[in-house]
Amino acid sequence: MADKDKEKDAAAEAPEEEAEGGEQPKKKSPIILIAVLAVVGLALAAGISVFVTTQIMANATHGDGDEDEDGKHEPGIFLQLGDPKEGILVNVGGPRGGKFLKTTIILEMNPNKKSVINEETKAFQPDAEIKIMDTTLQFLRATKIEDFDAEKQDEFKKQLKDAINAEFGGSSAVFDIYIKSFLLQ
Repeated sequence: MADKDKEKDAAAEAPEEEAEGGEQPKKKSPIILIAVLAVVGLALAAGISVFVTTQIMANATHGDGDEDEDGKHEPGIFLQLGDPKEGILVNVGGPRGGKFLKTTIILEMNPNKKSVINEETKAFQPDAEIKIMDTTLQFLRATKIEDFDAEKQDEFKKQLKDAINAEFGGSSAVFDIYIKSFLLQ
């Protein structure tokens, strides 16, 4: 009787197989499925990487001229403060300091700041030059004699740059400051 039950089960399965085309259904290999998913995943990762890289490069080349996180910027316009031959001569160290500073300061200006730089002449706008000179002279007069030490020069230049940029609303009008000559007597 057990043989008859097996034959019935086999007979019942046979018509279903023949109805599907006469062939037994094939099982897909899990290795092929894993390989396909891996290829799709790699293609997706490559596409995302290309997209992110192009966006970063586009932002780097089409920036607004301001400094980025690394401090890099497009080349600025170099302008000297004060008299072209003499530079700046100012009394420093307070009213009782009795010291004079003769210096030539070069500012690297942001060329995209149209309120500060004249596009045609590549020189200061008249009102901007007055503000920059006033801020620079006030800063130099207020600086203590000890702050003019060579070891403190980088901090001195950073503070002067920040003071000038603050005059223009905290913008990055000045990229950097260079001291061409420095005589303290």
